[in-house]
Amino acid sequence: MNTFERIYEQVKKIPYGRVASYGQIAALAGNRRWSRVVGYALHVNPDPDHIPCYRVVTKDGKLSEAFAFGGINRQEGLLEAEGVKVTDGCVDMNRFRWETPWIG
Repeated sequence: MNTFERIYEQVKKIPYGRVASYGQIAALAGNRRWSRVVGYALHVNPDPDHIPCYRVVTKDGKLSEAFAFGGINRQEGLLEAEGVKVTDGCVDMNRFRWETPWIG
């Protein structure tokens, strides 16, 4: 499995109504230094209907201004449709972060 595939597998696990950070996905995919690689992978998401890249935000909960499938307003709309509140382009990570198992 290549790096992008590993990233996509982790993004698919983010539950409905939750978000994960780029760094969180990077660590789950095998290398916590891959945050930018996660961004690259999501930008070329081959299957947006099944790989919910809109659920990935910055560690501070900021939405992506470069959201690949329609811009920041589209990402906000998709998240809010799942009950994730977005305020001033930001998600409350304490409330909506996907609680993943400890990553060593």
